[in-house]
Amino acid sequence: MAGFWGRRKREEEAAQQAQDDDLARRARTALVAADERIRSTSDELEFAAAELGETATGPLREGITAVRTHMAEAFHLHQLNHDEIPDTADELRTRNARIVQLCEWAEDVLDERTEALRERIATVRQAPQVIERVRTDVERLRARLPQTRDTVARLSGRYSDAALHRVAANPDEAEQLLDFALHSADVSARRREARRAEEANVALETATEAVRRAGTIIDGVEDFEIEALRAQSTLAEVVADSRQDIVAARPLMQSGSPHSAEVTEAVADLEAALAALPGPGTASDPFADLAALRDANAALDTVVDKARRRAERPLPSIEQVRHAVDAADHAIAVAHSVIAGHRGWIGADARTRLAEAQRLRPDVDPLLSSEETREEALTLARRVQQLANEALQAAQRDIDSGRPDGDDWGGSGWGGGPGWGGGRGRPRTGGGDILGPVVGGLLLGGLLGDLFD
Repeated sequence: MAGFWGRRKREEEAAQQAQDDDLARRARTALVAADERIRSTSDELEFAAAELGETATGPLREGITAVRTHMAEAFHLHQLNHDEIPDTADELRTRNARIVQLCEWAEDVLDERTEALRERIATVRQAPQVIERVRTDVERLRARLPQTRDTVARLSGRYSDAALHRVAANPDEAEQLLDFALHSADVSARRREARRAEEANVALETATEAVRRAGTIIDGVEDFEIEALRAQSTLAEVVADSRQDIVAARPLMQSGSPHSAEVTEAVADLEAALAALPGPGTASDPFADLAALRDANAALDTVVDKARRRAERPLPSIEQVRHAVDAADHAIAVAHSVIAGHRGWIGADARTRLAEAQRLRPDVDPLLSSEETREEALTLARRVQQLANEALQAAQRDIDSGRPDGDDWGGSGWGGGPGWGGGRGRPRTGGGDILGPVVGGLLLGGLLGDLFD
């Protein structure tokens, strides 16, 4: 009899675990869908405001603001599910249920506000002028492509393949998007001439989004060069700072000093990181070099702090804290650039870590005003940098797992967030088709055959 009750209890526990796992999956999916819906609707809001004015689009803008406020809570709850503090099953279940509730509410609010503007937008949209602007933007961005390719080629002689991985394909991706934007604009014009206004608007919105994304990708090459030069400059400063830290730590390596073994090991690791830096003229990855050196430097700082804890020690210098703050800002900027430029491929983990880093970043600045909180500012800045780096790593894994193999238009499906032309629930790509996030509702009304005949 005892065996019967034991088996029944195990079956109940297994059933509950399956329900909890399903709820966690729903929470992650809802988080990504709601976040993408907010981004897509925000893009469309600016388009509508230019046509209808701020008064008409005011309710939608207010709705987006409210939704973003509550989605910040959802991202924070998802972050708590994955931090280092163990959680009970009830805590995880409660948080995931709340995430699903917040995301569903966000989608309902945006549905209501966008539906109210749909007919007015279709009535007042100045399609011929917008199509002409798309064509002008396409030609303007095409004129930048040769310089962008030259920049990538020049950077390939200065930086390693690992460093260039994020932007090496940008010129080809941008050219593909521009071709697609021009073709979509032509489809929009033909559908409008055929008095199929809704389909024409969908195609035109797709063309506009493709041009916007192409511009972002082209700008990303220049942004990469600027950030790489900044990383190299910062690296030189961190090298000098690391050498000073090693000199300052040597007295603590003496036998009998507190934590002397840990200090000795940390000094050796930092010296190894300095020795591993590439020499002049060698293709390098300044981001990886800077990250490795910062990690070793931070490890030495930690054990030195422990060694000096029993005695008075000077607070971290304001320069050291500002270096950490700059590193956090740099890490957020890089992660944001990658996620914004490849939104269709990015999952919940990368988005959550970036949102958490952005949430914590404003808390650093007030701590810089007082010596009593300077050490806390340093710790928090490093936490922000860690979260942003984790967001970038997670985003890069998502991109690498879905980047297309070279098919100009192909993919295993179509993606795209909801906009004015359609709602949620469109088929999504199973791979990383560069066109996936901008195709949107092109399946509506037979547009697929016209676009890719």
